[in-house]
Amino acid sequence: MKYDLLLEKISAQVKLSEEEKAFFLSRIQYKKIKRKQLYLQEGDVSRAITFVLSGCLKLYSIDRNGFEHILQFAPPGWWVGDMKSYIYQEPALLNIDAIYDSELAIIPKPELDDIYTRIPAFERFFRILAENAIAAYQQRLINNLSLPAKDRYSTFCELYPTLIMQLPQKMIASYIGVTPEFLSKMLKQQA
Repeated sequence: MKYDLLLEKISAQVKLSEEEKAFFLSRIQYKKIKRKQLYLQEGDVSRAITFVLSGCLKLYSIDRNGFEHILQFAPPGWWVGDMKSYIYQEPALLNIDAIYDSELAIIPKPELDDIYTRIPAFERFFRILAENAIAAYQQRLINNLSLPAKDRYSTFCELYPTLIMQLPQKMIASYIGVTPEFLSKMLKQQA
């Protein structure tokens, strides 16, 4: 079934009855997007949370000089979104697009609010998800402020082992905060 990965991730944290699973799945929207297709654009309002079933997305900002700064990659099994836009229903500061053709499970905000009311276990699930995300973002911030580029690259490799050989070096460089030329030079020195 197309939602097996999603249910597996949820079941790792909370137990649901078959009726609760069926209700939850009835609230999800399925969407396919093509490689390089924009899913959320800066200035739009994020109206749903998104789980990646297949493919890969990237969450990023573009600075005033036109440089892309990747905050997160979202391979299968990952959630992605501009959380500030989603929570406050205000214009997004971030962009999301597909690195590869992707399949998504989308839960619109009103549907998620209804799920919380009807299935309290989901509040626990999303609290755990939020706590883990906050811890990960704090660690990423500390790493970006204090680690040299080679250590940030090693951390990237640990976090995204399936993406190391798949992503263009330009995207990896953007994620770790260096130029593609610097990353290429650094990798040649390590080899």
